[in-house]
Amino acid sequence: MSEIAQRTGLALSTTHRVVRELADWGALERAEDGSWHVGLWLWEIASGCPRTQILRDVALPFMQDLYEATHENIQLAVREGTELVFVERIAGHRSVELVTMVGARFPVGSTGMGRVLLAHAPRDIQEAVLDAPLQAWTAHTLTDPKALRAQLDRIRREQVIVSDRQLSETTVAVAAPVRIGRTGPVSAALGIVIAARGAGRARGLREPLLRAASGISEELGRRTRATA
Repeated sequence: MSEIAQRTGLALSTTHRVVRELADWGALERAEDGSWHVGLWLWEIASGCPRTQILRDVALPFMQDLYEATHENIQLAVREGTELVFVERIAGHRSVELVTMVGARFPVGSTGMGRVLLAHAPRDIQEAVLDAPLQAWTAHTLTDPKALRAQLDRIRREQVIVSDRQLSETTVAVAAPVRIGRTGPVSAALGIVIAARGAGRARGLREPLLRAASGISEELGRRTRATA
């Protein structure tokens, strides 16, 4: 409770009242150790978001097939402004541990999936990211705007990126765009995350990833045409 008050700038008495009201409504839940978390009711409301619901429904079978073919972490993300939001993930018990989770947000320039989304974002979003300081998450993170601009050009040409230890020292990601139809706008990014020690496998994952992303894109296009 005191941490919430500190981070919101509210008086402790006000924080206590607001948190209790949110808990009564179901937006917050209290754990046994006294900490507060997002409540089930709030999750239920968020799950109904049409922007991600259709995308997840369409993508999940392809993600499952991709997982069966690779047994690695499979992730799906969308862009909101200059951030990326992870909306779905499949992970196996032998997959490398991730620093990301469903619902997590990261600067769009920090991850392989984010850079795929950035490469296809409107010009003003690209310039806003490139003009701002780029955060270094590891010693390998690309923070030079000129180099990042060149990487975005390569992503647009090749439709795939191998992101080597950009967000974590222990992971390498391969990411590709998901479109609405074969040639429609980019709606999301699909990624495979593997252990850095197995980075040599990354290039071999390009083709199965692109096939899965293409399948999701075609089905999204079909769904969009059917509801038009």
